[in-house]
Amino acid sequence: MKYVLIVIIALFSLVSCDKTKEVAEEKVVKKVPKKSEFGFVYADFNVVHDTIERGDAFGTILEGQNIGDRKIYDVIAAIKDTFNVRSIRFHKPFTLLRSKNKKHELQVFIYQPDALSYYVVDFRDSAVVAYKKIKPITIKRRTIGGVLKESLSETLGNAKVEGVLASKIAKIYAYSIDFMKLKKGDRFAITFTERFINDSIYDGVEDLEASFFEYRGKIIYAFPFAQNPNSDKIEYYDEEGKTLKNFFLKSPIKFSRISSRFSSSRFHPVQHRWKAHKGTDYAAPRGTPITTTAGGVVEQSGYSAGNGNFVKVKHNGTYATQYLHMSKILVKRGQRVAQGQVIGLVGSTGLATGPHVCYRFWKNGVQVDALKLKLPNGEPMTGASKSRYLEKITPLKFELDSVANL
Repeated sequence: MKYVLIVIIALFSLVSCDKTKEVAEEKVVKKVPKKSEFGFVYADFNVVHDTIERGDAFGTILEGQNIGDRKIYDVIAAIKDTFNVRSIRFHKPFTLLRSKNKKHELQVFIYQPDALSYYVVDFRDSAVVAYKKIKPITIKRRTIGGVLKESLSETLGNAKVEGVLASKIAKIYAYSIDFMKLKKGDRFAITFTERFINDSIYDGVEDLEASFFEYRGKIIYAFPFAQNPNSDKIEYYDEEGKTLKNFFLKSPIKFSRISSRFSSSRFHPVQHRWKAHKGTDYAAPRGTPITTTAGGVVEQSGYSAGNGNFVKVKHNGTYATQYLHMSKILVKRGQRVAQGQVIGLVGSTGLATGPHVCYRFWKNGVQVDALKLKLPNGEPMTGASKSRYLEKITPLKFELDSVANL
């Protein structure tokens, strides 16, 4: 009986070992996915990745490859309707797929003019073929929020958001928020979409869906909306359907700081005497773009000893603005300018101790403090448009509020 039991145990052990061996063998022979790109499996080719250098041309690249009896000018002529070889640019990547034999004959040339698209020149058949492909784009949605711990740009950077979103937000809120005055601890929330190439390579911000910022104790929302459903014209409105677009921008410079305010008596840093300062000084690095805060016609453009290089814009029968101490003037007298158009560059010409723009504001011919002036607002939406708008923003607003209150 003992003998029979020993035989059974031995047989069982052999079977177990065989099964273990089969599993191990299966793991060993399990295929590893081959790396592929541009629709080609790299394991099938001798692959060369390179970059266009100065002096490189499509022809010179081909000259260094084994392309048999093909003449380069014939190849260029054959593909000209699809791929203009003169369009290749310095520092752009290209890939060569060559045969795996000793000859390393060129099979495929791939050129990437940008992160999204690529050209393929296929030499494998008797006739050379060229085509252009666009990589698939995935749009992903994201909502971030909380309290500001640093500037908006730094906050977005820490959240790994493309910097262009900060500029987009500043432009949307240009009529209602001076972002240099946002404080640490102010709440915010932003819902936006981002593009990803091949579902993995980040390609930047696609669109802003909704946002709010706490500014001077008030929550200011922004939602994009087209009042005309048949139009692509988008404007931004608050939670009540009021437009964020005022008649004037808050300041003539983005992300600047106020170095001196409107005052009836100020000690002049150059003339060293007390006198009125009828403007607002925005300090910024030399060469920073200065934009007109509203559309109008350039009334004056020139130089004076006190003002340095300056521009004055007449907006209508009531309002005019002036911009002083420019390093360079970019508009001429009589020229019509649009709101937000760059009219000059920051400098320190005239009576100035450092680079800044002195922004002056006239109402009915009298200089006034632009920061204290209640400027005209755009018209709010009404009727069916407002009902459709409020229905659209309800879930967006709920999402923003939920994130900011975490």
